[in-house]
Amino acid sequence: MAPEHSHAESHSSNGEVIRDIIIGFADGITVPFALTAGLSSLGSAHLVIIGGLAELFSGAISMGIGAYLAAVTDRDHYLSEERREREEVMNQPEAERAEIYEILEEYEIGHEASSAVVRALERNPDKWVKFMMAFELKLEKPNTSRAWISAATMGASYFIGGLIPMIPYFAMQNVTHALFISIGITVVILLVFGFVKNWVTIRTKKAGVYGALQTLFVGTLAAATSYATPYYFRPQRLRRHRRGKALSCHIIPGLPDDRRCVVLYSIVSAFRLW
Repeated sequence: MAPEHSHAESHSSNGEVIRDIIIGFADGITVPFALTAGLSSLGSAHLVIIGGLAELFSGAISMGIGAYLAAVTDRDHYLSEERREREEVMNQPEAERAEIYEILEEYEIGHEASSAVVRALERNPDKWVKFMMAFELKLEKPNTSRAWISAATMGASYFIGGLIPMIPYFAMQNVTHALFISIGITVVILLVFGFVKNWVTIRTKKAGVYGALQTLFVGTLAAATSYATPYYFRPQRLRRHRRGKALSCHIIPGLPDDRRCVVLYSIVSAFRLW
């Protein structure tokens, strides 16, 4: 008799956590960096820090709330479909049996073998409902605690990702030098993050390199757009009349008019990217 060999399969069970980290960190390292890069054109480190922190905190809270609501919506949708499926199993068993045969036919399982499955499920209505949820509706039962975990994970990832490019502005008075150091740090983080993101999910070096270059391209595009916008939307361009009313930048107090317009449109451009 041939000896039995144990076969241990290696599968990641943290797919949802990894997904939340990727979404939060990717947004965090690109959006706040694009905003601070645009604000750095004003030459004020204080302004960059204040604007960056404001976006960082509001963005982290927004990402956390969004992740929580998405997880709650998934849970409510599953429970609603489960109730409907349970009612169909109890009130329309013949139709549900026919659906089981149709599902198993997709896997080239014959009628005789399918009949054994149907009889087994009929003896356990809960398993019958679970089978229909998994194979008919393609829905996986969500973890009831996932809503808070997803919110905390995505919000924290966003905050950490956005804080890293801002560190030079806390340590240096020269905004130009801080910007270039921030760019260098961000480039390295984007490359490492993109590589690790794809390697964890796909587990090949080729995919990791592709992910690194892809993430770097997206981050560079966001930052370049935000930094170039204040120069393109110069104050004389902004004083155009729309429906007979001039566009004013006086909503930002404490700065000369030119800088008010630059700040306003730098913030607008960053949020449009987001």
